[in-house]
Formats: sequence, structure tokens, C-alpha cells
Amino acid sequence: MNNEANCTACQSLGTPEQEAKLRAIIEESKSVPGSLMHILQEAQGIYGYLPMQVQKAIAEGLGISLSEVYGVVTFYSQFSLNPKGKHRISVCLGTACYVKGSDKILEACENQLGIKCGECTPDGLFSIDSCRCVGACGLAPVMMIGDEVYGKLTPDKVRSILDSYREETK
Repeated sequence: MNNEANCTACQSLGTPEQEAKLRAIIEESKSVPGSLMHILQEAQGIYGYLPMQVQKAIAEGLGISLSEVYGVVTFYSQFSLNPKGKHRISVCLGTACYVKGSDKILEACENQLGIKCGECTPDGLFSIDSCRCVGACGLAPVMMIGDEVYGKLTPDKVRSILDSYREETK
């Protein structure tokens, strides 16, 4: 009997389509040495993040420990353990931005949205993360929402920027 059919961690992994995609990726990649990173990237593409159930399914499917999977997920910043919002906010905390007050921009975002860095709003509309540099030091302090760069920010400007995304969603 195929191990995949017995995979208890694979049960109730999101929608049936998500689960089928994850199972297929594990199955097609499990015999390829060093495939863990590829599988994790694909899984994050499917789910938007890597919840523990997905990590368990990958570990079981590859015949490796959950701690090995979790170690890779937490080591690389490209992977997320938390869901991301429809509008992903990234506040630059690089030197130029930080010196010009990006910590206050991050705080304003957190206060406006009622969440902390690394979290997602309950409605799934926004998530906040910090980064080290977006390459727009001349516009410091900077934040990005999706691919849109907002520069020369002050905490007072944050509300109107976020409101424009809220209005767009209505």
C-alpha cells in the first residue's frame, strides 16, 4: 500500500485542490536528492505560508523528521509560518530608513491595523513584515505594499495610505 494513502498529516490540508497539489509535488519530488527546498517553495506557493500540518505532511512524505523540515522553514526568511494578507506591507528597517524613523512607520502600521509585525489582520486584508532594504534609500523612510513603494513617509501619512487600500477592497 502506498504511504501517501496512509498520510494522516495530509488529511484536511486546505481545499481538496490544495491537498492534491501538495501530494503530487511530494510524490514527484521525493526521490530527488535535496528536494526539500523545492517542495517547501511549491507548498508555500499553494498555501501562501507553511502551516504545521503542511510541514508534517512534507516530513512524512519525504520520510524525514518534522524538526528537519521546521529547521529549514525557520532558517530561510523566504518562508513564512503565518498567513499573509491580500495586501502585504513591508517596512524597511535598513540603516537609512531606520535613521529617518522607519521604526515609527512600523509602529503606525501596527497601531492602525491592530496587529504586530509578522501578523495578518483577522479579515486577511493586510499583513506586516519588516525588511532590511528595498533599495530606495534616497526616499527613506520607505514601506512597500505589494510592489508599490511609498517613500519619505511620516507616521501621519500611514493612515491615508492604508485607507486607500481599504477603499479599493470595498
